[in-house]
Amino acid sequence: MTDAQWAVIEPLLPRTHPRLGGRPPVHSRRLVVDTISYVLASGCAWRLVPRDLAPWATAYRVFAAWTADGTWQRVHDVLRGRVRERGGRCPQPSAAVLDSQSVKTCEGGERVGYDAGKRVRGRKRHVLVDTLGLVLGVAVSSASVQDRPGARRLLAGIRARFPRLGLVWVDGGYVNSKDATLVDWARRQENVEIVAVPRNADVAGFRVLPRRWVVERTFGWLTRCRRLTRDYERKTAHAEAMIQFAMIRLMAARLADEHIEPRGPIETEAARRLTEDHND
Repeated sequence: MTDAQWAVIEPLLPRTHPRLGGRPPVHSRRLVVDTISYVLASGCAWRLVPRDLAPWATAYRVFAAWTADGTWQRVHDVLRGRVRERGGRCPQPSAAVLDSQSVKTCEGGERVGYDAGKRVRGRKRHVLVDTLGLVLGVAVSSASVQDRPGARRLLAGIRARFPRLGLVWVDGGYVNSKDATLVDWARRQENVEIVAVPRNADVAGFRVLPRRWVVERTFGWLTRCRRLTRDYERKTAHAEAMIQFAMIRLMAARLADEHIEPRGPIETEAARRLTEDHND
């Protein structure tokens, strides 16, 4: 991480007070975070971390501890609110986009299954993002879990976290004539309206769909980190924490004013569509 990015993240990380006693840390928190970031960006195994970084056992122990006590979640939520405020938005979103992504696993672990639709053996990432593409919630399940049960798990208690949230856009897989229980449940239990963005069956090939492209772009952000091109984690909690940490790095770069200019026609078109969507 750059100095500007570390200045954004450092005040939010846990700090042990000297009066509590115990052995003083040998490696700085910044070196440990850089080690975790190296594993995320490069996709290497923990044991293959270079020697000029923190020992892999130390970095993994900190990563697991901060996953268990919710540190990554707290830092992620604070940075998301700051990014939204900087963009002229309310910290609490009023609309969101929901989708899932099936990815292969490496060597098993908990909750591994087969997605017959995508023909993928592994896990499924259920992700809820705001209109800026920032992650509001993530749940990792077996790939055999259908979209509707996964969405219900992700949306359970969502109004307690985001009181202003009232609209969620989804694709047609979440809403169909055979099973509309998700829509009724969300309206009754969470007071959230689920709206499907249909695909035009008359248009052949790829087509950018309104609203839904935002969450697809978020998946693109995540898979820039090689650790997330597959699911290498044996625990689903660690898989969710890796996604949160990837978004922490992205939001810290934005808050540090380290913007990446779009390159090529695809990124330029995405930036143009994002500007139009914000103006609307």
